Amino acid sequence: MVGGPVFAILIGMVIALWWKQPARGIVQDGIGFTAKKVLQYAVILLGFGLNLAQIAAVGAESLPIILTTIATALIVGYILYRVLRMDSAIATLIAVGSSICGGSAIAATAPVIRAKDEQVAQAISVIFLFNVIAALIFPTLGSMLGMSNEGFGLFAGTAVNDTSSVTAAAAAWDGMHPGSNALDDATIVKLTRTLAIIPITLVLAIVMARKENAAGAGAAVAGPGTDGLAVSDPAANAAAAPTGARLLGGFSLKRAFPTFILLFLAASVITTVAVAAGADAAAFAPLKALSKFFIVMAMAAIGLNTDLVKLVRSGAKPILMGLICWICIAAASLAMQHMLGLW
Repeated sequence: MVGGPVFAILIGMVIALWWKQPARGIVQDGIGFTAKKVLQYAVILLGFGLNLAQIAAVGAESLPIILTTIATALIVGYILYRVLRMDSAIATLIAVGSSICGGSAIAATAPVIRAKDEQVAQAISVIFLFNVIAALIFPTLGSMLGMSNEGFGLFAGTAVNDTSSVTAAAAAWDGMHPGSNALDDATIVKLTRTLAIIPITLVLAIVMARKENAAGAGAAVAGPGTDGLAVSDPAANAAAAPTGARLLGGFSLKRAFPTFILLFLAASVITTVAVAAGADAAAFAPLKALSKFFIVMAMAAIGLNTDLVKLVRSGAKPILMGLICWICIAAASLAMQHMLGLW
C-alpha cells in the first residue's frame, strides 16, 4: 500500500492537466494556502508526540549524513555549472535547492544572488520534478534495499529535497510498513537540514556583496560620465552603503529561518513537559492523525499547482543538473548510512 500522500499528489497532477489556473478563480488562493501553510501546520502538529530527547538524538545521528549530502550537492552543482556552461543564477538555485530544502531554499537564496523571477520558477520546476519522482519511488526502493524504518527516515530526510516530498515519502513508507514511525524521524532530519539555509545564504550574500563592492570601486575609478555629471550606478551605490550592508548584501535572517521550525520545537516542548508531568503520551495521537490528514491535503494542492508541460519545458541543462544532483545526493546518503553502520 503506497498511502494517501502519493495518491493525492498524483490525482492533483492529473486534474491540473485539464483544470488550468486561469479557470480556477478564487479557488486558486485556497490551493496555494493549502500547499504552503497547511503543510507547515502538518509539520508543527508532528511536534506533538515527540520529546526533545528524540529530536536531539535523531538530529545528532543524522548530522554527518546531512553535511555529506549538502557538500555533495554543492560540489556536484559547481562542477556541472562549469562543464555544462550554465547560467550562474540557475545553477546556484538548483544546487542550493537540491542540497537543502527545495523551494524554501530557492526562495531564500534568490534575493541574495539577485535572481530573476523566471530563473526562480525554472529552478523550482526542476527541483519539484525530482521531488515527485522521489516520493513515488523511494519507499519501494527502500523496501528493495531492505532498509529499516529508522534507516528510511534518515534516507528520506537527507535524500529528498522539499519538506512536502519528504513527508509524502515517509508517510508512504509508514503506510507500507504498519507500526513504522519513519515520518517522525524523516521530519526531524529534514528540519535539521533546513537550518543550513542560514549559513549558506549568508555566505552567498557576502560573496555577492564583495563582487558588487569591487564593481563599485571600478565605477568610482572611472569617474563622471561624458557629460560631466556623476554616473548613477547600483554597484557604486552598494559600495557607498554602510559597512554592515555591504558585507551582508541581501541576506535576511527572517527570510532564511523558517518560523514553523520554532513552532515544531515548541510543540515538542509541550509534549515533553506534559509527559514528564504524568500525562499519557497517547493523548497526542489525534494531533498526529490530523497532521497526516493535513499532509494528504497539502499533497493534493501541490499536485494541482503542478504544470507538467512547464516542467518538461524547463530546459535540458537544468533538468540534467537536477537529475545528477538528485542521484548523487541519494547515493551519498546511502553510502554514509552504510559507513556509519546505520543500514
